[in-house]
Amino acid sequence: MANVLITGCSSGFGLEAALVFARHGDRVLATMRNPADGAALAQTARDEGLALELLRLDVGDAASIAAALAAAGPVDVLVNNAGIELRSSIEDASEEDVRRQFDTNVFGPLRLIRAVLPGMRARRSGTIVNVSSIAGIVARPYGGLYAASKHALEAISEALHFEVQPFGVRVVLIEPGQFATRLLDNAIAGDGFGPGSPYWQRAERFDAAIKTLRPGGVAGSAHDVAQLIHRAVHDPHPKLRYLAGGDAETIAATYRSLAFEEYERTMRQALDWHD
Repeated sequence: MANVLITGCSSGFGLEAALVFARHGDRVLATMRNPADGAALAQTARDEGLALELLRLDVGDAASIAAALAAAGPVDVLVNNAGIELRSSIEDASEEDVRRQFDTNVFGPLRLIRAVLPGMRARRSGTIVNVSSIAGIVARPYGGLYAASKHALEAISEALHFEVQPFGVRVVLIEPGQFATRLLDNAIAGDGFGPGSPYWQRAERFDAAIKTLRPGGVAGSAHDVAQLIHRAVHDPHPKLRYLAGGDAETIAATYRSLAFEEYERTMRQALDWHD
């Protein structure tokens, strides 16, 4: 039985991953800023007799991280899932917007990584899973600062892979495309990003166009990503990166195989998105 700590478990990938790991017999520490938001998850765990506990953890609060880890005990698997999305043009985002984006999506995972690594190194075992995004590979307009935070997480994870591999610690990146979660519902808008912004109408057209890349026109199930996280942790042929979703696979393959200008032409044509 592994001790699995997952952040951002009130909904989406975190909630589903908590159930997947617990149903496979692991002890799961399902964390969130407000444990009251996990009432349904806790009830499911009780109904199924799962070894799942809810803990308060705010990735922006070092004291809450320390308290959660003290309650959790030695962590075998850390899943850094908590995150927010800033929807804005680059120009319309305030410095405060950008700081909030990076504090949650970059400094939050870093705080957890630094906290669990000494124990993992000492035991010469452990896995750190960082939930990134296709946005960590390809930046989209009007979501560039979210993409920047995920690009940063990708770079940190890649460097960390080389640094901790000699100590028996694995690093995993999960890179989802468009899935049915509350990420967009909970997105924050840039300080100047609204109907009065010169970017607003183009952004609305882009948001509509990008949905056409969803396989079958439907956002994927968060449960599928949760299962991928579990498979990646137990992969007998481990990799650093795991793409999730047909749209993510298509976009990544296109981006990596073409010069940027050719990639841009291809995507504009696919999305029928032209200035």
